[in-house]
Amino acid sequence: MLRTFVPQVCFQEVPQEISLGFLCTGCQIGCRGCHSPQLWDENKGEPLTLLTFSKWLVQYQGLITCVVFFGGEWEEVLLIQLLKEAKLQGLKTCLYTGRNDVSMSLKAQLTYLKTGPYIDTLGGLETPNTNQRFIELSTGQLLNAHFLKE
Repeated sequence: MLRTFVPQVCFQEVPQEISLGFLCTGCQIGCRGCHSPQLWDENKGEPLTLLTFSKWLVQYQGLITCVVFFGGEWEEVLLIQLLKEAKLQGLKTCLYTGRNDVSMSLKAQLTYLKTGPYIDTLGGLETPNTNQRFIELSTGQLLNAHFLKE
């Protein structure tokens, strides 16, 4: 079962997209310095089913261009179903994961992928020395430059 908090509209997490962001609970990576440790508890949040996800998409239809999941890759079968539904609705898809890679089955449903654990000494996507990578999968283009602070 995939559990999430109420989704929020996001403007910065996916370059040039207005995204509906789903914060998935149950993250087992536990990065030191994590900005969202509340996501570690798998019992927090509400169950996200295909039906409830579809209702969220209807509610935000015409207002968003992308759906982004922060985690959830540990429930790959359900996550793939959700991503397929988003694509059927004409939306781009994105996953933020602390893992260094995800399966090809999951990548096949994604427009964008952010990989890599947060390492305090290297910083996040907004720092030039980060270990994290934000990739547009169809082109393989690294989009980290969109996040750098001037």
